[in-house]
Amino acid sequence: MAELRRKSFTAPDETLCLPGIDEQVVELGGFTVAKIVQAPGWLWSRDIRPLIDAGEYCEVRHVGLVVSGRWGARLRDGSTMEFGPDDVFDVPPGHDGYTIGDEPCVLYEFGGVRSFIRPWAVMGDRVLATLLFTDVVASTEKARELGDAAWRDLLAAHLIASRGLLERFRGREVSMTGDGILAVFDGPALAIRCAAAICETAHDQRLQVRAGVHVGEVEVSGSTVHGLTVHEASRIMSAAGADQVVVSDIARMLAESAGLAFDDLGEHMLKGLDGPRQLYAYRV
Repeated sequence: MAELRRKSFTAPDETLCLPGIDEQVVELGGFTVAKIVQAPGWLWSRDIRPLIDAGEYCEVRHVGLVVSGRWGARLRDGSTMEFGPDDVFDVPPGHDGYTIGDEPCVLYEFGGVRSFIRPWAVMGDRVLATLLFTDVVASTEKARELGDAAWRDLLAAHLIASRGLLERFRGREVSMTGDGILAVFDGPALAIRCAAAICETAHDQRLQVRAGVHVGEVEVSGSTVHGLTVHEASRIMSAAGADQVVVSDIARMLAESAGLAFDDLGEHMLKGLDGPRQLYAYRV
C-alpha cells in the first residue's frame, strides 16, 4: 500500500562541508535530494578540484532547481550559462561551476548528488569497475502498442526512476544505451541490488527490463568508459530474460560475500567473445 512520507533538511541524512559549499542530503522513496549553498566567490576548479585531484572539469551531470542567488557553468567548448531563482538546470559532464554576485546561491539538486566529490577524473586512465547495463524488453512492440507520444512519456518516467535508484545505490550514470542505462558502481552487490530495484520499478510501470552486471578493468576517458569489459557487460545483459538480472562469474563471487544468492545458468557463448562464459541469475 502506498504511504505518505516526509523528511526535512533541518534533519538531513548527511551533511557535507567543503570550501565555499555546504550540502545537506536526504533520501526518500528511492530518491536522493540535496540542498546546496554555494558561497559568494565559489569556483569549482579552484575550491573543489584540488581536494579530489580531478581533471580540468567536473565530470558529473547535475540536475536541479535554483531557489535564490545565481550561479553559472562553463563547458569545455567555452559556452556558458547562468542560472537564477526558479531556473531548472541540467548541466552535462565537462564543466566548471561558479557562484555569481555577492550573495550565496541556494539550490536543490536531484541528479549528480552522490557523484559530486567522486567524478570520473579521480579514477585514472584504467581502473577496476563494476558495470551495470539495463534495457527495456520488447520496447518496439510497447511503442507500437502505446503510440509514439505515450511511449516517450513512459520511457522518460522509467529513466527518471532508474536515475533515482542509481543515486540511492551510489551508482554513476555513464550513458543512455537505447532504452536503458550504462552505469558504474564501486562494487557488484550495490550494482545487482540496484538492477533488481530497476526491474521491480519498471514492472510497476508495466515495463519489463533485463540487466547485466560484470566486473573488470575499463579505460576511462572523461565521463565515458571503454574496453572489452564494457563489451562483455553488454553481452551479459543481452543473455538476460525479462525481469532478470544476469551476472558474470566474478561478479557473483564478489557479491556472494555480501549475502546475495544466485542460480547457475550454465555456460553461454556470447556474441563477439571467445570461449564460453559462466553466467548466473540473481535470486531476488
